[in-house]
Parts: sequence; structure tokens; C-alpha cells
Amino acid sequence: MPFTPFHLGPGLLISLLLLSFIDIPTFLIASVIVDVEPFLVLVFDLNYPLHGFFHSFLGGFIVAILLFMVMSKIRRYFTPLLSFLKIEQSISYKKILFSSICGIYLHILLDAPIYLDIRPFFPFEFNPFYQSSFVPGLIVYLICAWCFIGAIFVYLVRLFQHKNRKLSP
Repeated sequence: MPFTPFHLGPGLLISLLLLSFIDIPTFLIASVIVDVEPFLVLVFDLNYPLHGFFHSFLGGFIVAILLFMVMSKIRRYFTPLLSFLKIEQSISYKKILFSSICGIYLHILLDAPIYLDIRPFFPFEFNPFYQSSFVPGLIVYLICAWCFIGAIFVYLVRLFQHKNRKLSP
């Protein structure tokens, strides 16, 4: 997607719903980090596909492993922010790895129906997910927007439950 924030909607919703399995900071970063590639292509006017190697499952896996290594070292710095937001999560390397891979693959799967230049099964030169009309793009954008609204709702429910747990004897 040309605007990375759209990927945060599904990332937030999925991570809030699957809090036991997904590391929220890692999943959110993973869901947007792949768009560094098109950003660099645009900024530096590179002769390279807008959605190149890192928008493939192989390239995404490499990014996921790198993200896992970085987040394994810095994840503890996100704990105060999560505590402030009333989201309690213990740090788990399994969750960080799982979140890295799933967040990046979610990004690729959301972009693949929209962009012809994505080659999800690199080195193969085809995109079986691509749809040549504007409808898939509209649907993906709507899904992302609705997921963001859903994430706000899920978060508010979690806050309400957290507040009630503190008040009950």
C-alpha cells in the first residue's frame, strides 16, 4: 500500500485479539516495515520495482528474521508504553519470531491483490493474488479501515475489563 498506516488497522486488531500469541510491538512494526522498500524507491528515484524483493515471501522472511533479532534486543523498552496503555505482555522470543513472520506476511498478502509488481513467490515472476480491477484495492482499504475501528473497539473493551478487575474485590 502506498500509505503504510493502513496496515496498522489489521495489525492492531489481530494483535489485540490474539494477545496470548502475538507480541504487539513486533507485530505492528512487522506489519509496516516492508514499506521501507517502496519509500526508498520513491525517495531515491531508484530503477527498481516499487514493490520488489522484500514484498515476496522469501524477502519478507529475511526481513522477519532481522526484525526478530532487533526486537529480541530492544523489546523490553516497549514494556513501559504497553503498561501505560494497560496492555500486559511478557516478553517471549517465540512470540517475537511468530509476530515478525506473521506481520510481514500479512503485509504482503494485503498488498499482493493490488499491485502487479509484487512477486510473492520470488524467484517466480507471477502474482497469483493480483486482481486487475480497482475493486480489490477498494476492498483491502476498507478492510484496513474497518479493522482499525474494530481495534479501537477491542481496546476499549479491554480497558473496561482491566478497570473492572481493579475495582472488584
